[in-house]
Amino acid sequence: MKKTRVGVVQLNTNADVERNLVQVEETVREARELGAELIVVPESFAYLGPDQGNLTIAESLDAGGPVLTRCQELARSTKSELVLGGFWERGETPARVRNACVHLAADGSIKGVYRKIHLFDVDLPGGPRLMESDTVEAGTECVVTDAPFGRLGLSVCYDLRFPELYRALVDDGAVALAVPAAFTLTTGKDHWHVLLRARAIEAQSYVLAAAQTGHHFGPRRSYGHAMIIDPWGTILAQCGEGVGVAVATIDPERVTSIRASLPSLAHRKL
Repeated sequence: MKKTRVGVVQLNTNADVERNLVQVEETVREARELGAELIVVPESFAYLGPDQGNLTIAESLDAGGPVLTRCQELARSTKSELVLGGFWERGETPARVRNACVHLAADGSIKGVYRKIHLFDVDLPGGPRLMESDTVEAGTECVVTDAPFGRLGLSVCYDLRFPELYRALVDDGAVALAVPAAFTLTTGKDHWHVLLRARAIEAQSYVLAAAQTGHHFGPRRSYGHAMIIDPWGTILAQCGEGVGVAVATIDPERVTSIRASLPSLAHRKL
């Protein structure tokens, strides 16, 4: 475990896969130039359009495909670890995909895969009606992977509202939590900062929250504000509302110090 510069990417993805992947490449390289060794890319990074498009571009992680290959080449060329939030993975049937968070090593190999457990089925007043379960197959397992700074817990977007997931990740050794997201503008303006800081404080862990921003298609808009938060709940770096990156340093000794001086995790009763 060592101090590690990390980055979170903020994108404005739409239905144009080539455009989106160019944006990923540009922002990842920007974060790498700022010293980031591990970079988190937001949910739906390759495609954010009508749901049927997810089925069209979905790839097998075993066999690979053009999106995965390009991301692996990006990891190798930048010599950085990438956390791909919201990779559209083929499901068990042609009518379903998985919303997968894929951790790539700097050599492009797959270190870990988490499939989103909590699916976003909502009808927001003044916002879009979204039924993720119409086309997405839910995951069932918590996943923690190894990063340069220690153990990294994986999650995706709507998972943020379920603190029991993050407690399970901490119980499995996580000192940082990846939250790649496409948080809607309707919910994000009121809940994004509050929920992210709450997860950091209660889990006494760093939070790496990559984000989508702006208008995507139809009524779909995302809030933005990708950020990195320390285990005390302090925002270390944050994007605004445009495409960009935020970079900060993770210090695993800070996690150890905070957990020792305020041992709330050890005081749990339930």
